Amino acid sequence: MASPNESDNTNTGEETATTTVTTNNGPVPSNNGDAATSNDTADELTTGSVDASEWESRISRSRRMVYYYNRRTKESTWDLPPGIDPKDIKGYANNQDPQNIDPLEGGDGRIRASHLLVKHDKSRRPSSWKEPNITRTKDEALALIKSYHSRIISGEITLGELAITESDCSSAKRNGDLGYFGKGQMQPSFEEAAFKLKVGELSEPVWSDSGVHLILRTD
Repeated sequence: MASPNESDNTNTGEETATTTVTTNNGPVPSNNGDAATSNDTADELTTGSVDASEWESRISRSRRMVYYYNRRTKESTWDLPPGIDPKDIKGYANNQDPQNIDPLEGGDGRIRASHLLVKHDKSRRPSSWKEPNITRTKDEALALIKSYHSRIISGEITLGELAITESDCSSAKRNGDLGYFGKGQMQPSFEEAAFKLKVGELSEPVWSDSGVHLILRTD
């Protein structure tokens, strides 16, 4: 689900994007547990004959919920297909407790986080959407990120609110949200810090080749 939008952001913790298709029943998972195509709506699953052997029960890794997938039509739905005994669906019994998936890793080793990035003159790309030539030193960047950390911890402002105007990452337009990502997708120092956090926990300043970050684990 998470993929970088800029070449500079690949494997950095600078930016990823999340795409979700919404139907009347909420976001519908695809056959890998993420967003389905716009054609995969519950309404389309109510027409025609129903063959239980075509369906299987799966778990959405991002939402940790059971959904149903038709192997022939590639359709997905959160709702049990009408006219089918759930016990006849492949995998139904094994997937009745999605909480068996480790909630700290999104079920398939992925987590979700937001961040605020402050770059400096030694960053691998010392420029951003708001400043074409960043000249602040590493010490100045650290002082700035510490001031942001204090403001967030005090409850004065949230990381997302600060990220909109202060983050040097283009994820600022999404309140710093990086979407879901797994191990090996971010810079090692960023990844290590993010995966150690509990949901809702804010990191101390974290250095990477991009600059210095505050990371908030959101899922």
